[in-house]
Amino acid sequence: MEYRKGRHVVSALHVHLVFVTRYRRGALDDDALSRLRDTFAAASADFGARLVECDGEADHVHLLLEYPPTVTLARLVNSLKGVGSRLLLRDRPELRRFAQKGLWSPSYFAASCGGAPIEIVRKYVANQRSAT
Repeated sequence: MEYRKGRHVVSALHVHLVFVTRYRRGALDDDALSRLRDTFAAASADFGARLVECDGEADHVHLLLEYPPTVTLARLVNSLKGVGSRLLLRDRPELRRFAQKGLWSPSYFAASCGGAPIEIVRKYVANQRSAT
């Protein structure tokens, strides 16, 4: 695992995100997913984050991001969804029929990931003062 080093912090923050199209409409084909991948990578870089992986199906997209501790996850998600939707609909106007109220559902899934499993971390923290 690589650590991100700043002036006063060392971090390794990864998040798994899932964005679902509004009403689970199957609007995303291979070309749309490819365009979104490029857009998400560029938008992530604007926040100092890195898109590690991105793929999906017709009605949702999965992202794995590594991001700095200075970034608020909600702001990053808002930017990714907004920029992704805007640029995809600009480049692929035929998809507007799926996006009359927006391409994405207003909700999203986020889960932290990477490092040790939570049970091992819990035991490590619980045993800080006890002899091992």
